Amino acid sequence: MIARMSLLLALDQGTTSTRAIAFDASLRPRALAQIPLPQHFPAPGWVEHDAEQIAAHSLAVLREALAKAGAAPREVAGIGITNQRETTVLWERATGRPIAPAIVWQDRRTAPACEALRAAGHEGLVAARTGLLLDPYFSATKLAWLLDHVEGARAAAERGALCFGTIESFLLFRLTEGRAHATDATNAARTLLFDIHRGAWDEDLLALFRIPRALLPEVRDCAAAFGETALLGGRIPVLGMAGDQQAATLGQACFAPGMMKATYGTGCFALLVTGEAAVPSTQRLLTTIAWQLGGRRCYALEGAIFNAGTVVQWLRDQLGLIREAAECDALAAHANPAERLHLVPAFTGLGAPWWDARARGAIFGLTRGTGRAEIVRAALESVGLQTADLLAAMRRDWPAMGEAVLRVDGGMSRSDWTMQFLADILGAPVDRPVVQETTALGAAYLAGLQAGLLPPPGPGAGFWALDRRFAPAMPRAEAEARHAAWQAAVRRVLEEG
Repeated sequence: MIARMSLLLALDQGTTSTRAIAFDASLRPRALAQIPLPQHFPAPGWVEHDAEQIAAHSLAVLREALAKAGAAPREVAGIGITNQRETTVLWERATGRPIAPAIVWQDRRTAPACEALRAAGHEGLVAARTGLLLDPYFSATKLAWLLDHVEGARAAAERGALCFGTIESFLLFRLTEGRAHATDATNAARTLLFDIHRGAWDEDLLALFRIPRALLPEVRDCAAAFGETALLGGRIPVLGMAGDQQAATLGQACFAPGMMKATYGTGCFALLVTGEAAVPSTQRLLTTIAWQLGGRRCYALEGAIFNAGTVVQWLRDQLGLIREAAECDALAAHANPAERLHLVPAFTGLGAPWWDARARGAIFGLTRGTGRAEIVRAALESVGLQTADLLAAMRRDWPAMGEAVLRVDGGMSRSDWTMQFLADILGAPVDRPVVQETTALGAAYLAGLQAGLLPPPGPGAGFWALDRRFAPAMPRAEAEARHAAWQAAVRRVLEEG
């Protein structure tokens, strides 16, 4: 029997699936529901989602998780929402209906617009205010594209008839039946329109990207009263909200400056918590908001890798080298060590620290002896090698980081072979937690914090537990030689791009 008001619901809307997890007040998972989300590729470099489908899936998984937990709405203290960041939705204020497909964070159609803005000298202003770079990854150029290419959209936006939001804002609007158009500081910080130092939408940036102010949601703390939904059979408050990587940082209990996590999902995103200091990057990393509570912001340095889990999907779906991801560890372990392949998975460009939207993938070092085991090993190694690039850049930006332990989560963190190679190439311990659904865990934590069930970030929030530590075993000279060979391969891809 679940105690009254002791359940927390996390809605985790990701790039390839929509999930809801019910947690108890001690943040132990009790029930899970999940629906795969198809992506659409209408043109080279374009990636879209059906936002209406996302709304329907979200409601369905919330209902299913609640039913599986055997709980009534009155037993739910609150809902926390976490989401694929930067994915851009434009919808009618009166109906909540999207006026176009959602443009996914991976989409590269606005690369020319970003290049033009960079050539005009605007990247300095953008970086100073937002901590970000001019790249199609972020929301502003996506939104501008929709306003310019959907018939009547700009005129409707200027008269206040449309709403913009990333996925969490759109879902909040739909869950509250149009009563709440809001977001949180972590998601606002990923739009290229938000001053992360003042904590406000920036008028200069709105003018630069030609975005009408009336489109934008209200920005709140990550733990806040966002509104109520009556769509689950009773009224339940929405009390938490954070972008997926920030939610995972909280779910990994990376509460102190110097702690860091990496999430290996569709892409890989590493966040290094820097505390109240917004550390500017000289290494083309991102300065971002880790969370905002009580009006106070905690900052982080972030490195984004666009392709991690997608590399395994590519091995399976495009090349047919595996039937399922679980085969990869055994294949990689039996690969010929004399074969030295480098697979640079720039399927949608390269992220940090390179930021080359035009780069495309390549495999170097093929011989007649190369087989599927060697290609699979190179694919798994590419994830660790890209992470090594990020950590090297973080150390240059923030020497106080020291030799940090890396906490990992996401689908690829279940691969023991990949996590051991990661520890080897980094020369640092890699910790995998017991509860690996850390994105949903972070969203549930925020809802529980706002509901008064859980303590604020710090040593008292002791819900994190270690599953396994991977200690580095590769000699450092070998690891450094492998990393240098990888970087040479990346340079060749950049030159081709």
